[in-house]
Amino acid sequence: MTDTPESLHHLAFEHAPIGLVLTESRVIRACNPAFAEMFGYERAELVDHSFAILYPSHEEFVKVRDVGVEPLRKTNRYSDERIMARKDGTLFWCRVRGHSLTREDDPLRRAVWSFADLSQSRPVLGFSARERQIVMHLGEGRTSKDIARVLKISPRTVEAYRARLLKKFSANNVAELLAHLGGMPH
Repeated sequence: MTDTPESLHHLAFEHAPIGLVLTESRVIRACNPAFAEMFGYERAELVDHSFAILYPSHEEFVKVRDVGVEPLRKTNRYSDERIMARKDGTLFWCRVRGHSLTREDDPLRRAVWSFADLSQSRPVLGFSARERQIVMHLGEGRTSKDIARVLKISPRTVEAYRARLLKKFSANNVAELLAHLGGMPH
């Protein structure tokens, strides 16, 4: 018996070693078992629900939307590393990559995302919601001015958070901070 292209696509989706999810306007329309398991849900608990249930706070769900729209519109690629929440409330780092199927008019109207659990190499430390946002953007190489623009706060506020994070983790610079947070040697 020869597999059809459709059956092979189905097999790839169902057995991919990373979480895959199809969204429409930030509502989960389909996900694979790896995605559901990563977040501690059954698939039926996720399908047709807002992605908001997977964020540590509603504020973070709202803020991250604005971060991803422009890159999707410009290059149809988006990636970051962020902290998400499992069903039991535990937080974990994951790598997120996205591709829009409706790039020109509304990049989030229909999109495909992959999620990789980074919790084995990157433990979640005691961050506030704002610290998580700052660290996420620092990890993407953004400047304080860029971060301030995205988060709609002053560059001085970003600098203050950055300084507190450096002190908190005894890091001399952002590279050391990120290496410490990523479990890498300094």
